[in-house]
Amino acid sequence: MTHLLVGSNLQHLQAKVSPGQTIGMLGGGQLGRMFAMAAAQLGYRVIVFSDQANCPAATVASQTIIGELSDQDRIDEFAAQCDVVTLEFENLPVEAVQYLASRVPVYPTPEVLRIAQDRRVEKQTFADAGLPVTPFRAVNDHEDLQNAIFELGLPVVLKTSRDGYDGKGQWKIGPEQADDLSQFIIDRPMIAEAWITHQREISVVVARGLDGEIAVYPAFENDHRNHILDVTVCPARISPAIESEAKRLAISAAEAISLVGLMCVEMFQGADDHLMINEVAPRPHNSAHLTIEACHTSQFEQQVRVVCRLPLGDTSLRVPAAAMVNLMGELWNGGEPDWSRVLATPGLHLHLYDKGRAAIGRKMGHITSTGKDATEIATRLKSVRDSL
Repeated sequence: MTHLLVGSNLQHLQAKVSPGQTIGMLGGGQLGRMFAMAAAQLGYRVIVFSDQANCPAATVASQTIIGELSDQDRIDEFAAQCDVVTLEFENLPVEAVQYLASRVPVYPTPEVLRIAQDRRVEKQTFADAGLPVTPFRAVNDHEDLQNAIFELGLPVVLKTSRDGYDGKGQWKIGPEQADDLSQFIIDRPMIAEAWITHQREISVVVARGLDGEIAVYPAFENDHRNHILDVTVCPARISPAIESEAKRLAISAAEAISLVGLMCVEMFQGADDHLMINEVAPRPHNSAHLTIEACHTSQFEQQVRVVCRLPLGDTSLRVPAAAMVNLMGELWNGGEPDWSRVLATPGLHLHLYDKGRAAIGRKMGHITSTGKDATEIATRLKSVRDSL
């Protein structure tokens, strides 16, 4: 069990939130849904705050409050019923979360959100802490972009500084595109990052408590399709030394921003085995969904534990290996898929998010499996998914 206590200067300790009390969840998507299921198993009530009445989390939460974070009356109503609040998505208005945090404890804190929701601030924060990050330059106009290309070399990836995820808000610039940079509209703060030739992407999920206690999961190895996570395997196919370094970087990143909560740290393993932090997400992460079946404590139960000030759970694998494949909206092009083969195959675990409307590029569910060899499991899962 990778589980340790680290010293830090922390605020006055929040009282423990015990089973039977209420956790608020900002956001009602699939992460909020799986969190509410884990919380219910531990005896907690979950109240979801969402702008959609039919969100995936609504059908499993104790209550759903429908509203906008700009509506202080609805925030007050939400806060009055919660003993602690957490979130499933970092792109939230910091001012609204600060207002909420003045009424009820919120983890991660508004300051962590401020850092994580702006790529420029995030990268600079970790660089200032001495952590390896992908080389980057701030871009505010086309002259900045030209200078970034000169300094970083081609290709570069131009990204919006805020709000981008799953490949949205980013463009690869190679020699062909660099001849005419006017095609790239720069009407907001952006960031240019060096294109990294890497062996693989690794993600590590780390939990950090209010008292500095830390628990870190094994490294996951991720493959993407159309810039969206497609397959995750665990253990990652890396050496023990790389695994140890990946965990060290994840813990250091959590400490650098005084995280209280759960965070996924995505990294590139370069051609020379050097690890670089690409980005972080201070919440449960798609790549760690397999922890539900594969680890002694799922990432969602861990999020419950950390925000309620319970002892952090055992993050080690309880099986030799596991894999997960995402189910995207394209599978619904011919109507609801026939899940018979999935459900009839021993060892496969189907998770559907009850999103109702399927769309291309929309995550609708996932399938996980466990076994002795991660590569073999992933191959089997992809074969089953292709048959759908």
